[in-house]
Amino acid sequence: MCWRSGGILVFYSAMKNLRYTLLTVVLLVATAVSASAQTKVATVDMKKLFNGYYKTKLAQASLESRKTELRKEIKDMADGLDKAQADYKQMVDQASDPSISADERDKRKQATADKAKEISNSRAAIDQFQRQAEAQLADQSQRMSTDIVGEIQKAVADKARAGGFSLVMNNASTEVVIFAGADTDITPSVLAQLNAGAPIDVTTPATTGVPLNISTNL
Repeated sequence: MCWRSGGILVFYSAMKNLRYTLLTVVLLVATAVSASAQTKVATVDMKKLFNGYYKTKLAQASLESRKTELRKEIKDMADGLDKAQADYKQMVDQASDPSISADERDKRKQATADKAKEISNSRAAIDQFQRQAEAQLADQSQRMSTDIVGEIQKAVADKARAGGFSLVMNNASTEVVIFAGADTDITPSVLAQLNAGAPIDVTTPATTGVPLNISTNL
């Protein structure tokens, strides 16, 4: 069976939609920042934090596990359909047997028609199951992404308060951050804080080796 592509880029889309809002905020606070020598501004790479957070890897593993289960269910249904189609072909041949009586031929033709209806219903059931499976995966992916982003935002806020920063800007959005010195980047410390509670058997995914989105492609 062919799976439909149902992938989403939940986090990436959210970040893209936030760019204009962030730019507006930066413009609004620009006067206050320049007017106060005490204002401390930090930068953070939200994309790197999302990719480097161990819970992102766990979420991706959970989705892959669920996809594997759904693929098996679809395959079992498809195998059943293949068998039904083979039976149908045999029934068509038997209904055309010239050696049987007219009554028996009519009975076999009716059974063949019933089998054809059963096959049609099975196809519809498989299609419906696949659509529901893709919708469930998309919903699971969105909920996981939302939860992960929320945890990251909280960690950034906590780190900013602890460091006395008044403003934290996302340096992954080039439209918002034009220049940021390395000394203002709190990404490493936030990432260390996020992964402090990672289980021993969970390897933190490399920032360049894990896709930003939690895909639901089947």
